[in-house]
Amino acid sequence: MTGGSSVAEQSVIVERVEDTDKEKKKKRRSNRRSKHNSACNSGNEARGESSASLKSKDKTKSLTSSMSSSSSKQQELQQTPDRASDVAFNSMPTMHINEKAGSSCDDTAVDVGGRFFWKSWLEPIAYVGSSKMCMDSFLHFQQVEGSAPKKLFAPYWPIEAVNEALEKGEAFKALFRVNAHNRLEAYCKIDGVPTDVLINGVSSQNRAVEGDIVVIKFDPVELWTKMKGSNGSLNNSARVEDCNSVQDVNGPAGNSYKGKDSSHMGLFPGQSLGLNSVERLASMTNQFPLKRPTGKDLPGCIKKRLEDGDVTIEMELLAALIEDWSPESPFPVARISHSFGRGGELEPQMNAILFQNAIHSADFPPEVLSCLSNVPWDIPPEELQTRRDLRDLCIFTIDPSTASDLDDALSVEKLSKDSFRVGVHVADVSYFVLPNTALDIEAQIRSTSVYMMQRKIQMLPSLLSEQLGSLNPGVDRLAFSMFWEINSTGDVLDHWIGRTVIRSCCKLSYEHAQDIIKGGIVDVEKFNTLKGYPQLHGQFGWTDVIRSVKCLHEISKTLKEKRFNDGALPLESAKVVYLVDEYGVPYDTRLSERIDSNFLVEEFMLLANMTAAEVISRAFPDSALLRRHPEPNMRKLKEFEAFCHKHGLELDTSSSGQFRQSLEKIREKLRDDSVLFDVLILYASKPMHLATYFCSGELKDNLNDWSHYALAVPLYTHFTSPLRRYPDIVVHRTLAAVIEAEELYLKHRGLLKSNNEEDVPRRYFTGIYFDKEAAESPLGKEALSSAALKYGIPSPELLSNVAAYCNERKLASRHAEDACEKLYMWVLLKKKKILLSDARVLGLGPRFMSVYIQKLAIERRIYYDEVEGLTVEWLESTSSVVLNLSGHKRLFKRGGLRNYMALGNVAWVVNPYDLSVETGSIDDCDATYMIDPGTFPLTLCLLSTIHVALYAIGGDDGPLEIGVRLFMSSYLK
Repeated sequence: MTGGSSVAEQSVIVERVEDTDKEKKKKRRSNRRSKHNSACNSGNEARGESSASLKSKDKTKSLTSSMSSSSSKQQELQQTPDRASDVAFNSMPTMHINEKAGSSCDDTAVDVGGRFFWKSWLEPIAYVGSSKMCMDSFLHFQQVEGSAPKKLFAPYWPIEAVNEALEKGEAFKALFRVNAHNRLEAYCKIDGVPTDVLINGVSSQNRAVEGDIVVIKFDPVELWTKMKGSNGSLNNSARVEDCNSVQDVNGPAGNSYKGKDSSHMGLFPGQSLGLNSVERLASMTNQFPLKRPTGKDLPGCIKKRLEDGDVTIEMELLAALIEDWSPESPFPVARISHSFGRGGELEPQMNAILFQNAIHSADFPPEVLSCLSNVPWDIPPEELQTRRDLRDLCIFTIDPSTASDLDDALSVEKLSKDSFRVGVHVADVSYFVLPNTALDIEAQIRSTSVYMMQRKIQMLPSLLSEQLGSLNPGVDRLAFSMFWEINSTGDVLDHWIGRTVIRSCCKLSYEHAQDIIKGGIVDVEKFNTLKGYPQLHGQFGWTDVIRSVKCLHEISKTLKEKRFNDGALPLESAKVVYLVDEYGVPYDTRLSERIDSNFLVEEFMLLANMTAAEVISRAFPDSALLRRHPEPNMRKLKEFEAFCHKHGLELDTSSSGQFRQSLEKIREKLRDDSVLFDVLILYASKPMHLATYFCSGELKDNLNDWSHYALAVPLYTHFTSPLRRYPDIVVHRTLAAVIEAEELYLKHRGLLKSNNEEDVPRRYFTGIYFDKEAAESPLGKEALSSAALKYGIPSPELLSNVAAYCNERKLASRHAEDACEKLYMWVLLKKKKILLSDARVLGLGPRFMSVYIQKLAIERRIYYDEVEGLTVEWLESTSSVVLNLSGHKRLFKRGGLRNYMALGNVAWVVNPYDLSVETGSIDDCDATYMIDPGTFPLTLCLLSTIHVALYAIGGDDGPLEIGVRLFMSSYLK
């Protein structure tokens, strides 16, 4: 069955399953559209008496909070009245600890290493922002007293019906994400489909909140709506939620779909009947690139969500577990599961961030610690016999000055006039973390170390990460070493990989190495006595270390240039560094850019990771853990390219190499406007997808999908940080298996020599040239199979699960680190009360503007429509806006009883006679300076520079947020 008949039949089936009459469905859809449109227009503005009405029905205030990546119109000033969004719930994921047995959700406990965990905790928990429902959406929820309850949501489907729809390809499972600026819009990502799905409206979302795993279906193509910005070009008059911008500042990266009603999947002419459901959907989106398919959440098992419920502890930061949410109620029923403390204090917020992202921060249990040896520890004699001894080689580490877990070290030897042997030596953590031990299971669960400003949540116990495994100076350590013979043009002529014993001679910081690179060490004889410099160990002097650092720097510059010429794309911007007092409380910030010593280390770590990827993928083509970076979202990239062209900046995004060259030319052109270049780099990164781990066997039929776009290399993995990343341990085991297999193969052929001899006759599996014939021979297969079994190389199916889980944990750690950075920013602003700064207009429209504050490297919105005492004139022809003060007051909006927003919410207006306002310094903690305020009328266009006032919102009285207002002056104040 093909074409329209298939579509028609499936339509009937869907209607029968939903037990819905066609005519009623059409009427409902029409009513829902009108309600959704109304809600979308005012979704972020619900205030006044509507808020009071809702508040009378539910007195609870939101007590769980998290910091969004950017502000919305719901940002409050200290005097802002309560709004509907304030009494709606804010969600944080729970770990399902103490959840009742017999829940309809699949949250059964599993025994992992002798301890019980909930399956839902082991699943990914994405970053959750404020999950709010606007008042306009709830107006029709209010019931007349005495009337029968009206169902506000569709009933849940039985799990059997959901599974059946998934198996038939009529529905898709996806992660539910809420638009931070519009609660009515939520996005779902389906693997294999190039664009996101937008689920529009409260009823279509059917009680799902941020972070839920949901099931969705699609409308017929004729109901798909036009994509934002799908006119084929980007210009100042193209609107995104009534906002002109460099990029689509309102939604996530990727194209979007809009969703309304349930629908069905059908085959289109030219489609193969053999395609699976995801491939069919991807094909449909490619056939209609300017349209958005529509869909909604199927009623399913809603696992975990949080809601507050106790007005007596309004200042407490709480987590709650949703236990029930009936179709008749706009609010769920929840119980408090955790109390973290005062919402305005640093430590409770930090603990809430860890809880929210399911970061396992408990102490390591005794069964884990029992897997490790006590200190002092000596390398066993059998390891000294089987490993290559490098203790007489000048090896040193370069790390941040505060680092205590030293993963990697470097060495260099000059072989001839134009060739060098460079060594990267990585802690051999796989020697200590054996497969399927309690230590290994704990490392798997944590997956990664999490760095949260002054706090570090370690993947491995400090006994291992800071002592036994760390490459500390002056002690013998086990390592995985790689050597490359590199000529003066950066070509790798040969390489060697093996397990070694090393002894680092010193621990350099990046600042020490930078001082050496810049020639800051003049008198080498006095260098060892200079304050702040590290102690040397062993027979090597500072002359050896300085010579090695300078040599490595020159080689790294050659490698970097060669890498960029091959198409690598760096998208680097300044990072905000927080200065803290003795109690760990931030008091100021500064912008920090990367220096030469950072790039020195990076180049050789990249080379080591690429080499490891090449070796393990050749020897184990189905069981190699690799890392890929897909090409960016081309639609958004083309929009960015069009924007640059409109502003006289030539940009070529045809390849990563051309992209980089274009950005370098733009950097030179904007050398006097560094802020604008930072803005461009910020938006150049938005179309980029996240890099992810994957099992090679999972994509063995799609080798082109293995590549890393930003690095412009066909193969990449993580090898150099096994003390803080579990995937590196897996890669170490795989490398150890390749080395073992090669030794077995050579032994059977009678070619193996002593491990401490410089060379072996030939390296069949680990050398620069791979002998595929040897690997596929019966002897080679037997050697590889035996080594894989010995070192616990997972099957492709299991390795795919490991990769997926590591991706989830890495994303969670990133969200936790980002949330922590925003928390420190909030604490800083709370302390300063007001921070004045310049800002750049990124997006502009009749309702709001989006601005970038370089000093804090953040993007925020300022809403100015429907503000008491402020007139807004949107000039469509020039895509500019004029803001001016109005002489008459308007207390209520037309067509409703909601209040206009106070002028103080939009602008901090000062009298010109009182301009002695000092700003908190960012670049120099001892300096103060003044910023002149703007004046009315204020005319703004895209990329205008404005002056803003930043301040902290929330804490004890609500969710944390960074507020921003225009900094203006007026005699009318």
